[in-house]
Amino acid sequence: MKVDAFDFDLPREFIAQRPASPRDAARMLHVPAGGAVKDLGVFDLPDLLQPGDVLVLNDTRVIPARLKGTRRGSGVEVTLTEATGPATWHAFAKPARKLKPNDEILFAPGFTATVSAKGEGGKVTLAFNRQGPDLMAALSEHGAMPLPPYIKRENLADVRDDDDYQTLFAARDGAVAAPTAGLHFTPRLMETLNERGVGRVTVTLHVGAGTFLPVKVDDTDEHEMHAEWGEVTAATADTVNAARAGGGRVVAVGSTSLRLLETAADDAGTLSPWSGKTDIFITPGYRFRIVDLMLTNFHLPKSTLFMLVSAFAGLDRMKQAYAHAMETGYRFYSYGDACLLEKHDR
Repeated sequence: MKVDAFDFDLPREFIAQRPASPRDAARMLHVPAGGAVKDLGVFDLPDLLQPGDVLVLNDTRVIPARLKGTRRGSGVEVTLTEATGPATWHAFAKPARKLKPNDEILFAPGFTATVSAKGEGGKVTLAFNRQGPDLMAALSEHGAMPLPPYIKRENLADVRDDDDYQTLFAARDGAVAAPTAGLHFTPRLMETLNERGVGRVTVTLHVGAGTFLPVKVDDTDEHEMHAEWGEVTAATADTVNAARAGGGRVVAVGSTSLRLLETAADDAGTLSPWSGKTDIFITPGYRFRIVDLMLTNFHLPKSTLFMLVSAFAGLDRMKQAYAHAMETGYRFYSYGDACLLEKHDR
C-alpha cells in the first residue's frame, strides 16, 4: 500500500507532554467492530471486558538509555538503541559527524565509552568500560529516560519522567522506549479487572528506538521493519490457550504485545512458547491469528503503529476515529489517551 494512505493532519498541540494523573484518569475511545465510537475513560475498561478474557501485558523495563558526555571538550548526546554484548551497544549520537572510531566519550568520572564503529544517520557502536550489572548501575546513576522526540524537555527527561515513563508491570531491563499502552494501568484498575474475572499474563518485548523512526519509503512493501527481542513463556502460552478454549478473548495491551503474540501464534491461533527477534510488520490485509481486542494509544501519521491499528480495526474506521478524537480533544502519543479497538470483520 502507499504510505500516503496513512497520512492525516495532526497539529502538534495534540501531542501530550505529560500523562494524565492518576494514570487511569486518561480518556479512552471505544471503537467497536461496528456502530458508533464511544467516549469513555481508561477506568471504564473492566466494563467492556468479560469474565474469562485475558489481558496480555508487556513487562519490559525501560532503561535510562540517554546520556550526555564530552569528547575532547565538546558535548555529545547518545541514545542507546540495542545491546550487542555485555558492554557494547548500538546508539544514535548527536552531533555524530565529528565522532571517529576509537574516540572516547566521557560521561562521568570513571564512566566512558569508546566509539568502535560508525554507521549512517548518526548511528554508532559504543564499547563501554563497564558491563552487565555494573553498566546498568552506571546508566541508572548518569542516564535519563529516552523520551521520544515529540515530548519536549529543556534538557534530558526529568525526575517525573523516571516514574511516568515506566509501566506498573516493568520487570525486565532492556527497552529503550516504553510500551505506552501499559502506562495507563494502576493498582486500583488492576483490582477492578480482577474482580471482573479478567485474567492477566505478561510477555516481554524490549521496545527499540526504531519504533520512532519515520517510514521513508513510498510503499509499505519497501519498508524494512526494525527487529526487537521478545519472549513468550510456556506459562503465558498455556494461560492464553486455556482462556481461548474457554471462550475468552485475547486483549493485547499495546502494539508490542500484539506483535509478539502474532509472531508466536500459529495459523489456528494456538500460542506457543517463543523467544527471539521479531520484525513482524502488520499492514491492512494481514489476517490476525490470536488477538481479539487491542488497547493502544493514538499514533502519529504515516507511522508503522498507525498502519498496525488500521489493519486491526480498518483504515477508514481508524481515520474516522482519529478525526473524532481530535474534534473532541483527545491527547496523542506516548503520554496521551487510549483507545480500545475491536477487530473488524472482513
